[in-house]
Amino acid sequence: MEAGDGREAIAFFDVETTVPGPWGGTRRSLLEFGAILVCPRQLVEVGSYSTLIRPADSSATSVRCNGINPETVASAPSFPEVADQIFAILHGRVWAGHNIVEFDCRVIREAFAETGRAPPEPKGIIDTLPLLTQTFRRRAGDMKLANLACYFGLGQQKHRSLDDVRMNIEVLKCCATVLFLETSFPDLFSIKSPGMSCTIIPASEGCSSFAGFLEPDEVSVQDIRAAIAPSGYGGHKLRILHGDCPLRLHCMGLKVQFGPRGQFKDHAGWPKLNIVVYIPESLCKVLDACDLLAQISSQNSSSRSDWKHVIMKNGYSNPYSIRLHIPIVANGDAAIYSTEIYKKDLSGNKQKLVFTTCDVVELASLIVPGTSLDAYFWVDTYDHLQRAGIRLEAKKLILCSQ
Repeated sequence: MEAGDGREAIAFFDVETTVPGPWGGTRRSLLEFGAILVCPRQLVEVGSYSTLIRPADSSATSVRCNGINPETVASAPSFPEVADQIFAILHGRVWAGHNIVEFDCRVIREAFAETGRAPPEPKGIIDTLPLLTQTFRRRAGDMKLANLACYFGLGQQKHRSLDDVRMNIEVLKCCATVLFLETSFPDLFSIKSPGMSCTIIPASEGCSSFAGFLEPDEVSVQDIRAAIAPSGYGGHKLRILHGDCPLRLHCMGLKVQFGPRGQFKDHAGWPKLNIVVYIPESLCKVLDACDLLAQISSQNSSSRSDWKHVIMKNGYSNPYSIRLHIPIVANGDAAIYSTEIYKKDLSGNKQKLVFTTCDVVELASLIVPGTSLDAYFWVDTYDHLQRAGIRLEAKKLILCSQ
C-alpha cells in the first residue's frame, strides 16, 4: 500500500472472521483484512491492502458464503506476520467502516492483544451504520451493508474484505448525494411527515395473495422438520419446514390477550412490536412439534443459548398463548408495518388499513384485548444474545368486528 497523503487519509477497512458459536468454534479468529486509504478532500483511493490470514486454530475455520475455508487460508500468513503492515495502515488515522465499533475494531484489538503487542489507535472513528441509521433512517430496511447496496443497485455483497470496503464507500457516497439533494431541494424531494397514519381502502385494491398458508388441521405433524441452511449473511440458520417448504400458518378466530406495546426499541429507534393471542389446541399441537424439533436441532448444533418455548402456558381457562411479531420497514424518513392489516365487518367485507407511519398508540387502539382476529404468519427461528427459540412473524392480520 502506498502512503498516499500520509496520516490525513481515511482508512476504510473490513475484516472477515470465523463464525463464533454453534457453527464456527468457540472463538472468533481473523481470516481476512482489507483496507482502502481515501483522500478526504477528493474521496479518491490513494492506496489499498488486503491479505488472507491463517488462524492459529485451523479447525475453527468455518466455510462462509465468502468461500473462505481451511484450504483457502492454509498457505496464508499468520496474524503476527502481517501485524506490522496492519498497524502501519491503521495507527494514527481516522478509521471508517460499517459497524466497525461493535465488530471490526474489537476484532483488531483482540488480535493484537493475543500477540502481546499494543494495538493501533485511531485519530477518530466513522462508523457508517449508526451514522446512516441516524441520517438516512431505515429506507433500506435494517441498514445492513447488503440491503443498502441493493437499495442503490450496487450489486450483491460478497463478504470479502476489500470488496466490502469498496461497496461501503460507494454506499456512503450515494447516501450523501441523496441527503444533499433533499436538503438543497426540499420542495422537489419532500418526505412524508408523521401524522394521522391510517387510511382505509377497499381490500380488492391492495389485498395480496396468501396461498401456501396452512390451517393447523391441514398440517401433518409427521411432515414437520427442522433443517440448518445457509443464511444470507455468511452464517447458518435453523429453518422450520413442512415437507420441503417453509411452514406458514393461517389460524382464524384468535383472541387478543395483550395488544402492541412500544417500550422496546431496535438499534434504529423503532419500536419492536408484538401482540399476544390465545390459541386453540389444534395450533398448539403444531407449534409444540415445531418447538421440540427446533430445540433438539439447536442443541445438536452445539448452541449454548437458552431455549425459550414458543407457547406460553397461562393456567387460565384458555391456557395457551403465543406472540405474533409485527415487523417494521422503512418508509422514507418514517416507518410502517410490513404486516398487512385489515378490518372485517359483520357481513364479511374486508377493508385494508394503510399506514403512512408507525404509530403504536393508534395501532394499540385497533388491536385491543378481546379483539378476535384471523392471522397469517411465518414460523421462523432466532438465536441471538444467548437466547434462542421460535419467532412467529405476522404477515397478515384481519381484525373482526365485535
